[in-house]
Amino acid sequence: MTTYTMKFGGNAIRGKDDMDRLAKEIASLISKNIKIILVHGGGPEITAEIEKRGMKTKMVGGFRVTDGESLKVADEVLGSLNADVVDSLKKAGVTAKGMPGHDNGAIVCVKKAPIKVKDGNDIITADLGLVGEVDKVDSAVFDNMLAAGITPVVYPICASADGVKMNVNADTVASGIAAATGCKELIFITDVPGILRDVNDASSKIDTVSVRDIDDMITAGIISGGMIPKVEACRSAILAGVAAVRMVNGKSKDTIVSGIFENKGHGTLITG
Repeated sequence: MTTYTMKFGGNAIRGKDDMDRLAKEIASLISKNIKIILVHGGGPEITAEIEKRGMKTKMVGGFRVTDGESLKVADEVLGSLNADVVDSLKKAGVTAKGMPGHDNGAIVCVKKAPIKVKDGNDIITADLGLVGEVDKVDSAVFDNMLAAGITPVVYPICASADGVKMNVNADTVASGIAAATGCKELIFITDVPGILRDVNDASSKIDTVSVRDIDDMITAGIISGGMIPKVEACRSAILAGVAAVRMVNGKSKDTIVSGIFENKGHGTLITG
């Protein structure tokens, strides 16, 4: 059984048309006996709903500070998005099941430690509240679903060992699942074609890069700006034990993920 974990967020796949197109590609892969675990976030949608309700979004060092009320909003928004994703998959002929990370104890998290951030000339320590990190993944939950012909669709509301719900970064959840289940690749569906030597030139895409090369590329300025956090997510996945990570473009009009199996140069493949 060849398994791939795929993760996307609202910046890459947004709206019914985008999701329906991705669902059709996933259905085609599953028909070829490829197993898929799908993970999604929803940061833009959560922010929009929080603002709609007159609540304030507090960000520290790029992380959302999550209290009880904002966690409730995140859970509601992600649950609604999850239902839409499952609906698109089912319409494409995929037997899919939506689930939060804490379902059946699939993912156990721990509270993220306070982080140090720069505040003017000072370095302060900030508590992010109900934000977690992946501690354990019960691979059997996913293996059993896949063996039964079910495609898991996971959103990143997880729980600690004592049942406290927390919001966990979707990239981290996908990395944890991919590592625990021994996936062939973790595929990050982003809003760029891959790692580009020139961010203004899509033809400058790099086909393959190793984790060892990434620091040199950042120092040389080849990887810069908004590309850095995308690449860092890929590196973190490799360090978490994922065999290989591929970055592909969710905005591509030709192919989002099926191109991986049609040619060797689809997206950028990051290896250990």
